[in-house]
Amino acid sequence: MKEEAIKKPIKKEKSFEAILNIYTSFNNTIVHVTDMSGKTISKVTGGMVTKHGRLKANPTIAMFIAKRISENVKDLGIKSFYVRIRAKTGNPAPGPGTNAIMKSLSREGFKILNILDTTRIPRGGPKKKGGRRGRRP
Repeated sequence: MKEEAIKKPIKKEKSFEAILNIYTSFNNTIVHVTDMSGKTISKVTGGMVTKHGRLKANPTIAMFIAKRISENVKDLGIKSFYVRIRAKTGNPAPGPGTNAIMKSLSREGFKILNILDTTRIPRGGPKKKGGRRGRRP
């Protein structure tokens, strides 16, 4: 008497996309996950992960931020991200945590669909501080 395993049709889990907003300065790292319409799903900052103020912009802390984001997001069925990176206005490059966050999220199994730099660019604007002769040592 042979028992045949009854094969049930495997349902594919619906995978959803989300927008991952990363703001990194040289003092802090803020990661904000929203759905495609802009509603907040999860938000984690450097201060929520570490108690040391000087470590908030550290790449190691950014890895812990990404780990916490992935824990919050995996339950909702989100598998892929559109990434928006933002640095402090006027800075040429984002802070040190950006690459660490994206690398650790891709290692967790998330797919990164698009990377967009949304850093604001000053166009003239108000006069910079420092006076006519600039900041002197």
